[in-house]
Amino acid sequence: MEHTYAVIMAGGVGSRFWPTSTSQQPKQFLDILGTGESLLQQTFRRMARVVPADHIYIVTHADYADQCLAQIPSMDRAQIIAEPSRRNTAPCVAYAAFKLKKRDPLANFVITPADHLVTHEAEFERILNVGLQATQEHNILLTLGMNPHRPETGYGYIQFKNEATTLGSEIKPVKTFTEKPNRELAESFLATGEFLWNAGIFLWNANAILSAFERYMPEVYAAFDAGWDALNTVDEKTFIEGMYSQCPNESIDYGILEKASQVYVLPAEFGWSDLGSWGAVHDQRVPDSDGNSGVRPNILVYNSHNNILSLPNHVVAVIDGLDDFIVIQSEDRLLICPRDKEQDIKQYVNDVKVKLGDKHV
Repeated sequence: MEHTYAVIMAGGVGSRFWPTSTSQQPKQFLDILGTGESLLQQTFRRMARVVPADHIYIVTHADYADQCLAQIPSMDRAQIIAEPSRRNTAPCVAYAAFKLKKRDPLANFVITPADHLVTHEAEFERILNVGLQATQEHNILLTLGMNPHRPETGYGYIQFKNEATTLGSEIKPVKTFTEKPNRELAESFLATGEFLWNAGIFLWNANAILSAFERYMPEVYAAFDAGWDALNTVDEKTFIEGMYSQCPNESIDYGILEKASQVYVLPAEFGWSDLGSWGAVHDQRVPDSDGNSGVRPNILVYNSHNNILSLPNHVVAVIDGLDDFIVIQSEDRLLICPRDKEQDIKQYVNDVKVKLGDKHV
């Protein structure tokens, strides 16, 4: 484990979880499921089972650095990689990889979102150890693929070649990446047995991913390489603030993985969810006999079915004759909308921002 690290991506705003998630306190800092831990705290604890705690870094927007340290007080500020602006996952990965390589030329790491759910942590740990062993010994780019249970249209898919490799029996070569498909295409993916959900969890050694950047995103590689001497020093902040906005706003999937050749996937099943919507939270809750989730003793529900509720503990509510709705209150913000309009929440948030002001989002 001497050369093993973890990087947690915690810079998102989580607008699909408005009104609970806001730009001041986004989803990763919230206890969405009522477990007593925020999603970031859960992710850090899981990572600490695989790598030493002082080998865990958090990449986040500079505005959230203090919140990260408040939630993980054992972390040193040097473990926070602060982005001055949001430029998607490719610059984020490059920044972390350059910093890790400078600290440890043999750095081998997993990079994971801060706001995903894992319910089978022992299997998660096993899978990461299998993957990290492969990426330590080989210059490959490895992603985790979740075994699909339904024709989900909200996830990207990874098609794999079911053939033997020298990387162990579990790791498969990637054939294609596909962005979120429509229902018909998702059903055809499941029928083939060759497709996995793209979990956005990646493993590689620093040399392998930086070689890929040098080849497929040379402008990003050159921009960070120019500041090699500044990284991990007092001059880093000034250097990053001067160049970061020039990086393309591009995902690691599109910028690197869809173009590179040495890309593999490790199929997995460890109770994963990206918790990307209120519907995903509903799926993790135990509903009442009428399919309503989030019901508490001070919420009285009559003749209502399949609703997603999240109300403050001090609120007394009566709900009658409501079916298939989302009802969420947080402080002075209230959302009521049909469940089939859930994908419109980001637009609602934008409308609130434009018409009512930033302070509400």
